[in-house]
Amino acid sequence: MLLEDQRYIHEDLERLEQGIADRMGEEPKHIRDRLNRDHEVSQLLDQIRSQSAELLPLYEDKSGLRSKEILQISTGDPFEEFYRQVANIKDHHARYPNEQAENSEQWYRPSKGGDNQPYIVESMFSGEEAYGQFFDLHSCHESYLNLPNAKRLGYMQYLEVFDNFQPGYGGVKRADKLTDQYFKYLGDLMEYLESFMRRTRPLGKIDEVLNGWQREFETAWEKDEVPGWQKDKAAKTNATERTLSTADAVWCEACEKEFKNQNVYKGHLGGRKHIKAAELLAQSEGAEDGNTNGTHTTSAQRLKERAVAEREFRVKKLTGAMSIEKDDTRVNVERRQGMTERERAQELENLYNMTSGAQNREAEEEEKDEGDDKLYNPLKLPLAWDGKPIPFWLYRLHGLGQEFPCEICGNFVYRGRRAFDKHFNETNHITNLKRLGITDTYLFRDITSIEQAVKLWDKIQRDQSKGQIDDGAVVQMEDAEGNVMPEKVYLDLQKQGLL
Repeated sequence: MLLEDQRYIHEDLERLEQGIADRMGEEPKHIRDRLNRDHEVSQLLDQIRSQSAELLPLYEDKSGLRSKEILQISTGDPFEEFYRQVANIKDHHARYPNEQAENSEQWYRPSKGGDNQPYIVESMFSGEEAYGQFFDLHSCHESYLNLPNAKRLGYMQYLEVFDNFQPGYGGVKRADKLTDQYFKYLGDLMEYLESFMRRTRPLGKIDEVLNGWQREFETAWEKDEVPGWQKDKAAKTNATERTLSTADAVWCEACEKEFKNQNVYKGHLGGRKHIKAAELLAQSEGAEDGNTNGTHTTSAQRLKERAVAEREFRVKKLTGAMSIEKDDTRVNVERRQGMTERERAQELENLYNMTSGAQNREAEEEEKDEGDDKLYNPLKLPLAWDGKPIPFWLYRLHGLGQEFPCEICGNFVYRGRRAFDKHFNETNHITNLKRLGITDTYLFRDITSIEQAVKLWDKIQRDQSKGQIDDGAVVQMEDAEGNVMPEKVYLDLQKQGLL
């Protein structure tokens, strides 16, 4: 019977390959059908691996049963073995007379979905994810808001900075990153992004990619090149001082915050937040410099820092690999904020009520009307996420009919005031300003001309140079009693007859 088992497995493998070929022969137009197709192919590939794992030991024949069966058929009476197997088959059907015979040809044929054969992806995604098009980070956002000393960011702001762990960009300070609450938050965020990638890319080699990222992190950690987790604090402090906004600005190492001048910094030293941050900094430095248990404490803390840094590194890599989904999520959230509750409910209902029959009818209509591929869009309205023109009222609401060119960004034209105002904080605009030698980019909002930006920067530089006074150039005067004072004060007192 081992030969029959081999033949059956080979036949099943051929059916599995044919099932994959039937599914890959057509490219679905809707994202739900495409994802469902990929998940079905992934399941068939897993079944091929399991069947091959059963077939390989039969060929190895470590027990020798297969060789014995071949020898018995080749040397003995072949009809004797044939009738013996027929008798076994009759005996099986005698014991199970009502057993229904299955048509193996139908096992791996593509299904069209419906009530009897629902889609695999129907229960995989939430309504917010829209079959893997957008992230659903609401639970992670709530966990972030509950972190100690975290910024109170809205969901839209959180989507922009959730993968940026540097302080000042929505990230948590390094002293607060070693808490169990932050470690759990990173774990939930990493698990969601990894699960989202596996659900949206079932045919991708996810495990190989994750292992490659793990090796990359281990190499960077050994070389002490993981951003934000270097051992050399002096280099970090010097790098921070080099990026101060003005010459009079002062950096507070404990609070990791910049202050405008020395007086503001001194007034900040008595605050409760600074005292608490200074105590945490002193404790961490004392643990590193201790003589008795310093080595053990430092190594244990470093291990915890490694675990946190590894999760941050994995989140950055996952978000970078799914940058399109991240950008689409921000656009979708912004779009839904401009909709009423009724419109959101209607959109969600339309998403859930899509059936395969409607999709097939649309496909047939598109095949028949090959000459009508162009959408009817006489007003030149922008296209929404579904490839159709957005409503005209939404076009008017966001002012997309207005065009705002920016010479600094290479004469790029922004449609709508919202997009125009938003681009001043984007990396492209800030980088182009720095190429012109401008460092204080926050002063150049609403300036799009290169000539105006250069003139304004020259004026700011001249004003700053005039405001800087050399202490050695101030003339000091002394009265008869030996009191030293500036020359202007001395002359004023002399005119009043007070000297």
